[in-house]
Amino acid sequence: MPEPYYKHDGIEIYVGDARELLPCLPAGLTVTDPPYNVGYGYDEYTDRMPDHEYQEMMRITAPSPAVVIHYPEALFEMAIARGAAPSEMVAWVYNANTHRQWRGIAWWGITPDFSLAGQEYKNPTDRRVQQLIADGKQARLYDWWHIEQVKNISSEKTAHPCQIPVAVMERVFSITPFYGVIIDPFMGSGTTLRAAKNLGREAIGIEVSKAYADIAIDRLQQSVLAL
Repeated sequence: MPEPYYKHDGIEIYVGDARELLPCLPAGLTVTDPPYNVGYGYDEYTDRMPDHEYQEMMRITAPSPAVVIHYPEALFEMAIARGAAPSEMVAWVYNANTHRQWRGIAWWGITPDFSLAGQEYKNPTDRRVQQLIADGKQARLYDWWHIEQVKNISSEKTAHPCQIPVAVMERVFSITPFYGVIIDPFMGSGTTLRAAKNLGREAIGIEVSKAYADIAIDRLQQSVLAL
């Protein structure tokens, strides 16, 4: 069993290659926003593999049950490589100054329960809806999540170049009925672990970059995450 780089309050971090470390760690629910293989400028990882190598890496590092966040085309390719369609997909949408305005969230080997979480009503001026709000009710959660990206002006922004919002991971956890350890093989800035800690879940993160692992540790040591 490898020694963790960080361990506290049900959260562990390992520094190294997930393909080498995962066989030594306990099984759990993989939840990850992996490198997208499109040439992002990470400090310890070259984000441009031949496609067959990338798909093999994803097969090894995100076995079922797994929740993977990625561009939709890549999720389709993963489904083909796995020989199985996701049990469910959600569109995470946001405003951006690029041609890409959404990413997919796909569940393999486990099915989310949308009844476990709610959201604000989209027509709060309707009298019937106003009464429902007064009664403390929420709308059912749909498969279209509008959550803005982490931008340079965001209060949760770190030095990591490709950070996703804690709110996305918290929503994933809120509807995924699995109570074992959460594993993120591509931890990055630690969003998955921070969300897990916020919700009292056990989690393991793996990151090849010590600099990014240190960012994650700093976020975990914050008593309250600014959202």
